[in-house]
Amino acid sequence: MSAAARARRMDETAEITVLEQSDYVSFANCGLPYHLSGEIEQRESLVLHTTGSLAATLALDVRTGSRVTSIDRAAQTVSVSAGSDTYDLSYDALLLSTGAVAVQPPIDGLDHPAVHSLRTIPDLDAVNARVDHLLARAASDRQPRAVVVGAGFIGLEAVEALVARGLRVDLVELADHVLPPLDAELAPLLADELRAHGVGLHLGVSATSVTGAGDDGSATVTLADGTVLAADVVVVNVGVRPASDLARDAGLDLGPSGAIRVDSDQRTSDPHVWAVGDAVEVLVAVTGAVGPVPLAGPANRQGRRAADSMLGRRTTPQAPVLGTAIVRVFGLTAAVTGASQASLARAGIEHEVVRIHPGHHAGYFPGAEQVHLVASFAPDGRLLGAQGVGREGVDKRIDVLATALRAGMTADDLAELELAYAPPYGSAKDPVNMLGFVAQNVLDGTMPQWHASELDTVGEETLVLDVRSVDEFEQGHLEGALNIPHTELRERVDEVRLAAAGRGISVHCASGVRSHIATRVLVAAGLDARNLSGGWLTLAAVRPDAAVRTDSAAPALAAV
Repeated sequence: MSAAARARRMDETAEITVLEQSDYVSFANCGLPYHLSGEIEQRESLVLHTTGSLAATLALDVRTGSRVTSIDRAAQTVSVSAGSDTYDLSYDALLLSTGAVAVQPPIDGLDHPAVHSLRTIPDLDAVNARVDHLLARAASDRQPRAVVVGAGFIGLEAVEALVARGLRVDLVELADHVLPPLDAELAPLLADELRAHGVGLHLGVSATSVTGAGDDGSATVTLADGTVLAADVVVVNVGVRPASDLARDAGLDLGPSGAIRVDSDQRTSDPHVWAVGDAVEVLVAVTGAVGPVPLAGPANRQGRRAADSMLGRRTTPQAPVLGTAIVRVFGLTAAVTGASQASLARAGIEHEVVRIHPGHHAGYFPGAEQVHLVASFAPDGRLLGAQGVGREGVDKRIDVLATALRAGMTADDLAELELAYAPPYGSAKDPVNMLGFVAQNVLDGTMPQWHASELDTVGEETLVLDVRSVDEFEQGHLEGALNIPHTELRERVDEVRLAAAGRGISVHCASGVRSHIATRVLVAAGLDARNLSGGWLTLAAVRPDAAVRTDSAAPALAAV
């Protein structure tokens, strides 16, 4: 619809026909979970246009219930099936926007009536009807139960929606952490938030079967580890694959992923056929990978570009896709842009990772919330990717970092960005600036780093120096660590030198700020010291098993 609307705005004389196999055009599929939760009250709010409104405003011939069954490229016609009628329709320029279809995981019983997906309005209607029925008949001592399979963006939104409706929810994910595109060190924050809202987590395990046919329509979901989950409704969203069968059957070039190959103007291997959206492959920024990236923003821009190309207008070639995405998980927000640490490692791209945990606005102004930011930089300082989790201010920072990534900015550029500041909104040194400052220190050798993933080696080969307060240390610390608060370190450097006995010194505090000061003190004293990237906050997420407690209290995670 983006392409059709753009084409009409650019050419009043064009004959534009839109063929849609379902009954809906131009609906807000990203809003489906929020109607399920009740946050978007009116279902009609999701329907952005109808055939009538598109005809009235844009003079488009939109035909719903019309499935294209084949393409005759030589004759430049498509065959259309509309109910009991079939006919051929000719074209001068053909646009394929066939989207994606849900991946069907190898789970027995996916045809069980309790099983649903959440991609279309009919999907939404079916889940809503089932939930309404469950809530209407639920006894006071019997909370309806849901199992969601797949902890990606849609899966997490479905979990939130179902909990909001009053269901008890179990979440099953084959990967070892929720939201697999997120770096593993940030995912525990989301896992804790899910558990705090009563969600049962089953990570690193697959669902193998859905069975049972009780009188109430309930089911049993069996997991690969033998766990059995009762479910009144099962929502399966484990990903999508390009809906490219029509293009394949027409002989158009496809990539290894099955996505349609297009050029920078969205033109396929046939000069009269264009393709856009979830069905096409794109160039992924930073890593150079090629494949589908099913996101609404790039798809809409592709539609606009294709329309211009089809009409012979000047186009702006598609830039590599950053994969910028965001999701709300109850009170938390998680967002990503560019390459993750895992994707950089797979691509063999050398990089340094920096981690910070600042407040989302000035700490002295009431209500400051911690933002957990991770960013990767090339050795020459170029930003390669960033991720964030927090209760406030994550969207703002990721949008700035996505813009910086598109512009090819470096750590030096981030350090010098001039961003809006007033105490209710940010800090004089914004978290984005802080990422730049820390990256500068890491890249030029001012702040040698060690990482939580190196913990076992660090414990065996170096002296671990904990520069938090005595109270923090007693509530949780690493075995064998020497505790010297950073304010006492200058007077106790000789004590550290003696304890190190020629070994390197691995320093840490809660977030990396105090330990940076301590590391600089030790380096100035001629000692080989490194600072833990992200501090105890990151370490506790990556290695929750590592803390030794001297009392029964939970580890204190100070902000600095």
